[in-house]
Amino acid sequence: MEKSILEMARGAILERVDYEIPRIIENIRDPNTDSSKKRSITLTLTFKTDFSRENISLECDVKPPKLAPTNPVATNLYITTDEMGGVAVVELSPQIQGQLDLSGGVQEEPAKLRLIGGK
Repeated sequence: MEKSILEMARGAILERVDYEIPRIIENIRDPNTDSSKKRSITLTLTFKTDFSRENISLECDVKPPKLAPTNPVATNLYITTDEMGGVAVVELSPQIQGQLDLSGGVQEEPAKLRLIGGK
């Protein structure tokens, strides 16, 4: 019975490829990655023969999959002054602090950036 080269090594080559597929699928489904990026698995089959050219040593190397990187995270900051007249940097929010949105939620106080050193 003839078999695919992927079925050699008692199925271990095919098993190695199948092992990486869930990582690819997980990365595709991750909403923090670009859905249009390509993902790949690199399978290297290395054949080495002896002097007689009758015996072949076959090695299979499966590289970890090349996955799509996570999307960058962005925000906007605003430079202002704090209660003491010093420099303060706050994260911009879509509404004024304490203002109600259409669903009845209240805009929280914006996050303040901790400034270490400098003037």
